[in-house]
Amino acid sequence: MNLGAFSISLAVKNLRASRDFYEKLGFTVFAGDAAQNWVIMKNGDHAIGLFQGMFERNMLTFNPGWDSNAQKLDTFTDVRELQRQLKAAGVMVQMEADETTTGPASFVVVDPDGNPILVDQHV
Repeated sequence: MNLGAFSISLAVKNLRASRDFYEKLGFTVFAGDAAQNWVIMKNGDHAIGLFQGMFERNMLTFNPGWDSNAQKLDTFTDVRELQRQLKAAGVMVQMEADETTTGPASFVVVDPDGNPILVDQHV
């Protein structure tokens, strides 16, 4: 199962302070909008998202249809198909993608330790 590009999404208290900290670790802003309280930062192939006030917990994020530079892939497994496969394997989906739609959609599963995993397709 190919879930797409991977990043860690961090629920931060202060976007500016977090951005400054991760810049000291060699990360640079890659995408996002600080005015909307979120940025994506990269250090080589490693990506982190900083999100102020958008969700309660840190989470793993996968983006079907994107490579590690947020470029659209020619072929990929659609988020709704990934959701169907996980449900068939007995994984509970906490927030479901509407399977009657096409294009961008997302779903959330939670691992046994309570860590949320967002599968978020933008294409």
